[in-house]
Amino acid sequence: MATVALIGTLDTKGAEYAWLARRLERHGVAVVTVDVGPLSDAAADVTAAEVARAAGTDLAALRAAGDRGAAMEAMAAGAASVVRELHAAGRLDGVLAVGGSGGTSVASRAVQALPVGVPKLLVSTMAAGDVGPYVGAVDVTLMYAVVDVAGINSLSAQVFGNATAAVAAMAREYAARRAEPAAEGHRPLVGLSMFGLTTPAVDEARAELDRLGYEALVFHATGAGGRTLEKLAADGRFVGVLDLTTTELADDLVGGVLSAGPHRLEAAGAAGIPQVVSLGALDMVNFGPRASVPAAFDGRTFVVHNPTVTLMRTTPAENAELGRRIGAKLAAARGPVTVFVPLRGVSGIDREGGPFRDEEADAALFAALREAVAGTSVELVEADAHLNDPGFARRAALRLHELVTAAR
Repeated sequence: MATVALIGTLDTKGAEYAWLARRLERHGVAVVTVDVGPLSDAAADVTAAEVARAAGTDLAALRAAGDRGAAMEAMAAGAASVVRELHAAGRLDGVLAVGGSGGTSVASRAVQALPVGVPKLLVSTMAAGDVGPYVGAVDVTLMYAVVDVAGINSLSAQVFGNATAAVAAMAREYAARRAEPAAEGHRPLVGLSMFGLTTPAVDEARAELDRLGYEALVFHATGAGGRTLEKLAADGRFVGVLDLTTTELADDLVGGVLSAGPHRLEAAGAAGIPQVVSLGALDMVNFGPRASVPAAFDGRTFVVHNPTVTLMRTTPAENAELGRRIGAKLAAARGPVTVFVPLRGVSGIDREGGPFRDEEADAALFAALREAVAGTSVELVEADAHLNDPGFARRAALRLHELVTAAR
């Protein structure tokens, strides 16, 4: 029987969670209740005291400190540890939580600790606006609660009823997949990064990887895509990473809207996964509509990509810093790394006659990268070609195949 974990603050939402548990059981799934209420002494399959211990602390100490923020942080860490252990033991096929900002924050921390593919449903009053912190880099499903989680009424019963039916169905499907024997001939996975202005290169690389027997998972380098690529690499899902498009690092450096955070380009290296990396779209920083670009950037070179996306050309100084950062990240990798440098341009608009063609800026990027990897184990391949030129990405894909084959 499939099992759904119910994560909630049973000190304040006990009646609501009892209702959810009954509905889930009616849908034919078992229930494990995980109590994350720091003031709770409720009966639960995993009590609040056990959640606190999983976080390396003590419930009485959390209460005595009187710091609700710190207590919720601890319960979030404990809940993440608990659901990881339940999943590893085969006792978790889905997660459901309902709540406001506090409950959603704790539950989101827990579900983000689970692998992609495990059903994760959060019913929240916060399911509007910027939901990035709740989703993270995993496949979280958010449902707007419509009304606050304050008793079961005629409206909340409909919303929560739909949620229990949905997560029960997903959990049964997930449990069935887990019970199936591993498919023979499964193709090894490779992570690939792409942007609109690096599409020709990525398409060529993907075709070559397919010919070589890999399944390429392509991630759009829009911040969330890069974070997901990093998480799956950290989870050990890839045999190799072909990171042709590292543009998110420019947004992180300069303050664009598509940053994947400061740890982009680190997970594969830390996991020892073979990598081939390039410099795709490092000529640009991304903003929203042109009117939304901060006044501090007046005078820079812009391209209005579409009504909702404005691109800003990176400067020589910014490119030099990007080269240093990329070199340092790759030099720290535990696995084999090759970096391919396209000397004739790094994006579809950084080419001869293009609006972002700036040889000085590109030269600063290349020089800083060369210096950063000099004397390290990083292999540097410089090509007298544009990133999107036929053959460039194919060579990169072939090199990754060589590294993966050698690592095996």
